[in-house]
Amino acid sequence: MKTLFFNIKELVQIRDSSTLKVQGEEMKKLPTIKNAFLVVEDEKITDFGSMSDLQNFNADQVIDSRGQMILPAWCDSHTHIVYAGNRESEFVDRINGLSYEEIASKGGGILNSAKKLEESSEQELFEQASQRIKEVMRLGTGAIEIKSGYGLSLESELKMLKVIKMLKDTFAMDIKATFLGAHAFPNQFKENKNAYVDLICDQMIPEVASQNLADFIDVFCEVGYFDVVQTEKILKAGKAYNMIPKIHVNQFNSIGGIEVGVKCKALSVDHLEVMNEDDFEILKGSEVMPVALPSCSYFLSIPYTPARKIIDEGLPLALATDFNPGSTPSGNMNFVVSTACIKMKITPEEAINAATINGAYAMGLSNSSGSITKGKDANLIIYKDIPSLNFIPYAFGSNLIDKVMIKGSFI
Repeated sequence: MKTLFFNIKELVQIRDSSTLKVQGEEMKKLPTIKNAFLVVEDEKITDFGSMSDLQNFNADQVIDSRGQMILPAWCDSHTHIVYAGNRESEFVDRINGLSYEEIASKGGGILNSAKKLEESSEQELFEQASQRIKEVMRLGTGAIEIKSGYGLSLESELKMLKVIKMLKDTFAMDIKATFLGAHAFPNQFKENKNAYVDLICDQMIPEVASQNLADFIDVFCEVGYFDVVQTEKILKAGKAYNMIPKIHVNQFNSIGGIEVGVKCKALSVDHLEVMNEDDFEILKGSEVMPVALPSCSYFLSIPYTPARKIIDEGLPLALATDFNPGSTPSGNMNFVVSTACIKMKITPEEAINAATINGAYAMGLSNSSGSITKGKDANLIIYKDIPSLNFIPYAFGSNLIDKVMIKGSFI
């Protein structure tokens, strides 16, 4: 199947295959071609350029894209979308003044989701997560990472990871799996937290690895959760089984987690709402991708990741949704891009780079996603007739998407 898009108003995020991520000043640049064409064969992008360079061309499907902009689909590198039910009662608790930590201390938060998940079957979880996957695909997401972490026991964590595998086998989009057994401490380990760390390292990680269920290993490094020593132990245990480290860090406090992430050569460090000067310096010179989750800050009314300073310090930045039932019940990357511009004061070009090419890097998908590049997957957002790129984050409440293509097929 060969598809030709022609008369494209603007083809956005044109890169060659050598560009894996962008950082600092580079993030202000978003290469585009105006009045362009794009060729898709089967699942891949095979050609593109200016309309003036288009020769006589035969295609199975020819689409006149006059007035439309085309971007690579969003790359969402941080989600928790396999979960049971919802937590709207906690939403009301926050309205009534309770903090995230106070809700967790009375049995809410992650432990609430863990209880619901334990009572749910794999099929029930799969059906719920499938609806969320379909929704985010329609909203323009073309590659996604999904974490476990609402199991907190070997049986339930495996259940989550098996559901993620079912999603991988069902949907065309690239789905990466992360083992996050270290999301919180189960009640029975509250007085002996290191015993749970040992359970993760000695039993959970080897079993997850033996079933080949996870690409990444992750830890929630935070006051009241996993400290830096426990975090390093878990990340190293995962690395021994070829799970690439990622880390939840600096959401509420800066306790040295970024340093652990860099030391363990984590692919990404995620959240970063609270950062000190040492944190910026530690990240410089590393290959670690900082990931901001602005809709989490919006929903919890906590500080936003200092994205402007991260970029101005010469670092890269990715954007992701953190789609989960407690702190971000939304997988809308369009809202993430808008919120990053509105609340974090980064430019539309920087936000789009963060949500595409850098998001792909944060999932280890630089060679297949995140840009308009020959040989990459044909994951595309085709916009309605809009005046400019700036209109995408500007019109934050409008659905500007006309069509979405994932691996060469319209959804």
